[in-house]
Amino acid sequence: MEMKLVKLIVEMETIDFYDYIRGKELILRGRIEMELRHLVTFKAISDLGGFTKAAENLGYAQSTMTTHIHALEEEVGAPLFDRLGKKVVLTQTGEQFMPFAIEMLKLYANAKNIPAASHIPAGILTIAAPESLTVYRLPPIIKEFVHLYPQVQLILKPSYSNAEALRLLRTGEYDIVFLLDKDWAEPDLYVEKLAHEPMVLIAPPHLHSYLWPRMLEAISNSTFLSTQQGCSYRKLFDSYLQEHDVAPKTSLEFWSIEAIKQSVMCGLGLSILPSFSIAAEMKEGKLAGAVWENGNSLFTLLAFHKNKWQSAAFKMFLQLVRKHSADWEKQ
Repeated sequence: MEMKLVKLIVEMETIDFYDYIRGKELILRGRIEMELRHLVTFKAISDLGGFTKAAENLGYAQSTMTTHIHALEEEVGAPLFDRLGKKVVLTQTGEQFMPFAIEMLKLYANAKNIPAASHIPAGILTIAAPESLTVYRLPPIIKEFVHLYPQVQLILKPSYSNAEALRLLRTGEYDIVFLLDKDWAEPDLYVEKLAHEPMVLIAPPHLHSYLWPRMLEAISNSTFLSTQQGCSYRKLFDSYLQEHDVAPKTSLEFWSIEAIKQSVMCGLGLSILPSFSIAAEMKEGKLAGAVWENGNSLFTLLAFHKNKWQSAAFKMFLQLVRKHSADWEKQ
C-alpha cells in the first residue's frame, strides 16, 4: 500500500497530521492535533477492558481518562467506545482508529530512542510466535540478539492462533510473526519459509516398534492428546483423521507441549507434535514415534508487512533469524 503520510510532527507530545494517513479506510482530513497521552489512554482502555483498570494502570484519575477520550473523540469526530453498562468496547470508528494509534505511539517511542548514529539498532521490536517455536527455535536467536543489541527493547508475544497473530501484524502491533503452518501467500505480507518441519505421531516408549500404519490404528483404542484450538497442525491432523475414518477412543486438550510430552511418556495416550520439539526424548528412548506419512508439509514461516519500515533493529533481527534457521533442517 502506497505510503501517503505527508507530514508527521512530534513536538512537545503533540502530533499534527496533514492530508491522508497511509491510505487506510479511516481518513483524517485537515489539521488535527492529538496529544500522545490521549492515545496512550485510548489504547490502555481497549487493552484492559475499561476506564477503571486503565486509570489504575496509568496512575490517572478516572475523570482525567474521561477527559482524554472526550478530547480524542472530538478530534476524530465520532465516538471511539460504546459504554454498555460496566463493559466498554470499541466502536467501528474505534476499531478503524486503533492501528493509527498503535503506529503513532510506536513512532514516538522509536523517535525518542534514535541513537547518535542511526545505523545502531535501538528502539522497540515486537515479535510473536507459537509456543513450539518460542521454546525450541527462538531462544538462541533472542540470546544472541539481546547480547549484541542491548539498546533494543525486544518484546516477545505468545501466538495462540495464526489468524489473530496476522491480524495484529496488519494493525502494526506486531513487527514480525513466526508461524508453523503450510506454505501460503498474502498480497500485503512478506512470507518467508525458514525450514520444513516434519510432524511425528508420538506414543509411550513400549510402542517403539510401531510404524506409521500401525501407529495410526492405535489411535482408535487410545486417548489422543491435542494442542489447543487454533493450533495450525491440530486442525490439519484432525482433518487427516476424518478423511481416514480414524477416531480416538477419547480426547484431551492440553495447554502446553511439555504437558503433552510428559503425559505421553507416562502412558496416558498419543499425540502429534513437531519433530524438533520431541527430538531429545526420542533419542533418549523416552518416546516412540512415527513421522506423519503423506501429511501436509509444514514449515516454520516468518511474516511481516510489505510496507513495514525496516529499522536497523528489524534488519539485524532478520539477519540473525536467517543465520540460525539455515541449520534447522540439519539438526
